[in-house]
Amino acid sequence: MAEQTNRWSWDVTGFEPWKSLSPSPEQDDHKPTAPSVRRYSTSSVPPQSVASKVQGLRDKVKLARKDYLLLRQEASELQEYSNAKLDRVTRYLGVLAEKSRKLDQISHETEARISSVINEKRRLFNDLLTSKGSIRVFCRTRPLFEDEGPSVVEFPDDYTIRVNTGDESLSNSKKDFEFDRVYGPHVGQAELFSDVQPMVQSALDGYNVSLFAYGQTHSGKTHTMEGSSYDRGLYARCFEELFDLANSDTTASSQYKFCITVFELYNEQTTDLLVDSGKSMPKISFGSPEYFIELVQEKVDNPLDFSRVLKAAFQRRGNNPLKINVSHLIVTMHIFYNNLITGENSYSKLSLVDLAGSEGVITEDDSGERITDLLHVMKSLSALGDVLSSLTSKKDVIPYENSVLTKLFADSLGGSSKTLMIVNVCPNASNLSETLLSLNFSARARNSALSLGNRDTIKKWRDVANDARKELYEKEKEIRDLKQEGLGLKQALNEANDQCVLLFNEVQKAWKVSSALQTDLKSEHILLADNYKIEKEQNSQLRDQVSQLLQLEQEQNLKIQQRDSIIQSLQARIGSLETQLNEALRFSNTRSNVGPELESGALTNSRETRDGMDSSAVTKKLEEELKKRDALIERLHEENEKLFDRLTEKASLAGSPQLSSPLSRGSVNVQPQNMGRNDTNNNSRARSMDVPPSSLMTDKNDGTVAVVKSVSEKVKTTPAGEYLTAALNDFNPDQYEGLAAISDGANKLLMLVLAAVIKAGASREHEILAEIRDAVFSFIQKLEPKRVMDTMLVSRVRILYIRSLLARSPELQSIKVLPVECFLEKANTGRSRSSSRGSSPGRSPVQYVDDQIQGFKVNLKPEKKSKFSSVVLKIRGIDEDTWRQQVTGGKLREITEEAKTFAIGNKALAALFVHTPAGELQRQIRSWLAEKFDFLSVTGNDAPGGTTGQLELISTAIMDGWMAGLGAALPPHTDALGQLLFEYSKRIYTSQLQHLKDIAGTLATEEAEDATQVTKLLSALESVDHKRRKILQQMRSDVALLTLESGGSPIQNPSTAAEDARLASLISLDGILKQIKDIIRLSTVNTIGKSKKRTVLVSLDELTERMPSLLEIDHPYAQTHIAEARSMIESIPEEDDSIQDLSHARKPSTDVGSVSGTDVAQWNVLQFNTGNTSPFIIKCGANSNSELIIKAEARVQEPKGGEIVRVAPKPSILQNMSLEEMKQVFAELPEALSLLALARTADGTRARYSRLYRTLAMKVPSLRDVVSELEKGGALKDVRT
Repeated sequence: MAEQTNRWSWDVTGFEPWKSLSPSPEQDDHKPTAPSVRRYSTSSVPPQSVASKVQGLRDKVKLARKDYLLLRQEASELQEYSNAKLDRVTRYLGVLAEKSRKLDQISHETEARISSVINEKRRLFNDLLTSKGSIRVFCRTRPLFEDEGPSVVEFPDDYTIRVNTGDESLSNSKKDFEFDRVYGPHVGQAELFSDVQPMVQSALDGYNVSLFAYGQTHSGKTHTMEGSSYDRGLYARCFEELFDLANSDTTASSQYKFCITVFELYNEQTTDLLVDSGKSMPKISFGSPEYFIELVQEKVDNPLDFSRVLKAAFQRRGNNPLKINVSHLIVTMHIFYNNLITGENSYSKLSLVDLAGSEGVITEDDSGERITDLLHVMKSLSALGDVLSSLTSKKDVIPYENSVLTKLFADSLGGSSKTLMIVNVCPNASNLSETLLSLNFSARARNSALSLGNRDTIKKWRDVANDARKELYEKEKEIRDLKQEGLGLKQALNEANDQCVLLFNEVQKAWKVSSALQTDLKSEHILLADNYKIEKEQNSQLRDQVSQLLQLEQEQNLKIQQRDSIIQSLQARIGSLETQLNEALRFSNTRSNVGPELESGALTNSRETRDGMDSSAVTKKLEEELKKRDALIERLHEENEKLFDRLTEKASLAGSPQLSSPLSRGSVNVQPQNMGRNDTNNNSRARSMDVPPSSLMTDKNDGTVAVVKSVSEKVKTTPAGEYLTAALNDFNPDQYEGLAAISDGANKLLMLVLAAVIKAGASREHEILAEIRDAVFSFIQKLEPKRVMDTMLVSRVRILYIRSLLARSPELQSIKVLPVECFLEKANTGRSRSSSRGSSPGRSPVQYVDDQIQGFKVNLKPEKKSKFSSVVLKIRGIDEDTWRQQVTGGKLREITEEAKTFAIGNKALAALFVHTPAGELQRQIRSWLAEKFDFLSVTGNDAPGGTTGQLELISTAIMDGWMAGLGAALPPHTDALGQLLFEYSKRIYTSQLQHLKDIAGTLATEEAEDATQVTKLLSALESVDHKRRKILQQMRSDVALLTLESGGSPIQNPSTAAEDARLASLISLDGILKQIKDIIRLSTVNTIGKSKKRTVLVSLDELTERMPSLLEIDHPYAQTHIAEARSMIESIPEEDDSIQDLSHARKPSTDVGSVSGTDVAQWNVLQFNTGNTSPFIIKCGANSNSELIIKAEARVQEPKGGEIVRVAPKPSILQNMSLEEMKQVFAELPEALSLLALARTADGTRARYSRLYRTLAMKVPSLRDVVSELEKGGALKDVRT
């Protein structure tokens, strides 16, 4: 009883063992038990959980290293493949280049052969024309007009014109004139040109040709040359013929060039009709070496150019008929020919001359000028007739010098040149005399030599012409054949060039794919390296924290041990006290018989009271010690819990938190390291987690931020941008002597940047700014510490870039600024009144910065006027009342310096400059000055400078000072505009990341209803993740802005835990669905083996065990499909495996559309060389039942009999068969398989078929496991007798 009373109870209420905060699946089944005796035990402290986290991080690092090694291996293999393909393409291009060179050589040789034939053709054609006469004369008669009476000319044949002279004294009043060709009034321009065309061909062959239109005025000369709009003349037809002939003869190595000259010969004086005043044009010499003139030449490339040039020349000639009738018009076509192969260069010309009227009758009414003109015309025509007569008579001396006309045409009259004169006559009786004169003039030039117009010799020369024509036809046929051969060679060359282009495009595509893959690999490598670095740092931090935690735990354990030792000492003392008390009680019992009963009772009571007081004191002391111990243990547990929470938070930031679905009822946890590896059929690599927000914007250059640009935006390059980029990057301050030289060079470069942007215009301003952006900001960052740049130029450059950023970024459109009145104060009057105008036009009063800002004090006071100044003003005639203070240069400089000091580091003022146009801002400053300083509001023009001049000067000074101050850096920060650009860029990045976060959050909460939606959700989440990585990569790589002191607040990347968990869940769900789809294929068969059915059901059970890897939102869909697949498989009847194999082996599979033949995913082709016959071709594959399917020709000797598909029986089926039974089995298989497998004995056949089955099955990847199982079971052993 005493022991029960004095037994101590160590159970303290309110103190239970510490429990881990991390949830575990075992907690649901855990039943509460009685508290342990040692409640202060540290067996469940957090370091174990921390150790598991550290181990998880190590596993992630190992996986990241494996992924990195795989990426490096893929990159090296891709590099080797691209190099091999490039070498092959390079060799093929070399072969094509050699073929192209040979084709060019053959083409040149062919053209060289053609050139000799062409020269021979030209010679024969020239001989033919020469045989007809170098000087030929045609006669043409114009139609009669209505009031001209009867005609006096007749046309007996095509070579004779008969004129009725009306002379009755003669026996025959009709006179005949013979010419090379005679045209009646009914003949049009086309028929005339058909006879002129050989002359044009001769001119193209390299001979000078001249065509003269001779006759009296109104006889049709100009019509013959110019024609009309509906019936063109010789000018247009000759050039068109030249152009067509040149195009047909032009090759790759030979070409023609045409130039036109037009001039007028009047009174023996030449006038160039192509001279254009104020323009220097190329000229050409016209005439013989002894006498020539310089004329302007016009190059013509087509008939339209020729018509344009001729029309312009006619306009310059004028419309004076008196002058036109007595002047010669000469239109010359200069022909230049060049052959690159033979080196032949030739020059010839075709001249068309519209001669002046041939009438030489001088009347009394003619003036002296008219008579002079007629005399010059008669002289030139007479000289021309003399030259032609001398040439046809073959005289030794030709009188070219008698006239300017004959001097100029000395190289076109005589020699190898050809001359054609077209005599135009009038058929009426009133012009009979002039008609006879014209006919006699032309007959004199023609009859001096033998001509084909003589009827006696025409038959002889016709035979000669026929022979020449036949020879010419043969030469032309040979030329056509050679040209056809050349065209074939050109076509082959073009095809080779096309193949080269296609190969080049393929090489370019291969390079693009290679570069894109290399870029992706580099980015992945960078991400992995960053993740590895971050995880390494966090791992070291966790280790430090774990070591600190362990040290703290050791200290707490020491304290607990000390407390235990104290408690033990107290227990020992209590035990000693109890023994003393018992001894005292026994002693009192022994003395009870000695003393009286009252005394003994009093003594006993007093001792009990004393002992009770001692025991109560000891109990209190023990309770205090226990309370102290419990408080210490509670504090230890609290510190452990806080430390565990911090470690958990760090781990979640490092990318390894326990993720749960937003819609899950419980807490289904998914480890990120297993997200991409839950599906055994999915070979995709695990997706690495995003970089922590703390490392998004800070790298080696702390605080470096880039101006945001679109990911799909491609910066265009221009010559100006490339020049400026090179100049800015190559600027080296160390090459200059002194700060003045550095400042001059730097400011010139900044002015060049501004000039380039201005010259680019509004349409291309953003392109040039984007092109030189990195170079500009690197240049400013490099030179800003030296304080050598003009800060106003720096401000203008920065304002351009910030405005470009505003124009292209919708995230910054809502930013508003304060009005200019908030930045201005009047000196000694406090803050100025706010104007009712608000901010810049079209902006709402919503403001971007705080209203409580310090304004710039404008100190302007009226000047006190002295008596002396009043006298001076009176002398100058200026009234004192209208006089106001004029702003001096010193005052303006003072205002500018004060404004600059006020603007340094003022981000609110920088925002005002960016969001308000400069003209509008200066207008607002002028309005404020006019309102606050009324002494500047002077009316009239009596004050020097004017009111507008004063306000303009002061507002300009304030604007310049502010802009200079905004560009001045405030160490250790950059200037105010640079800080503003940093904040705007940070705002854009934050908006973009949040936008992607919202999209991904919506996708993560969407439930998948079918397989298509699973694929869509997976693709969408991967696309969002890819875009986020692109933005993060840009944030790390873009270092265009200047570095701030603190780097600014880091851009927080929104957490992607829910999206990553859903992405991992969808990947696992997609793999599960694929396996279920493969399993469902088995439900279409009639029977299934027992082992196969067990294997399929076990695989379904494995899929059910993989359900925890999915989020709860995906559980119903996966469970439904697994249940459906299980019910389908269980409903299939079972049969013994050996019976099924035998039935498959003996069952004829002639039906190609059966399940065994049509569900083969891929055929593998094998070739067996027997040595005697043609090789056997056998295709092998696997169906959904994991059976070997073969496809081959039914008969080897009949390869076109058609392929058959059969199930190859397993070798185990042949174990107990005889040779005849085996032959029956092989009879239903393709003949090639029978020939390869059958032997003389049954054992030999089984051995050969086992080897053949292994060879075919090993080529099918999905059957290799089946082969290994058969080998283990001994079914593929070679059995020999």
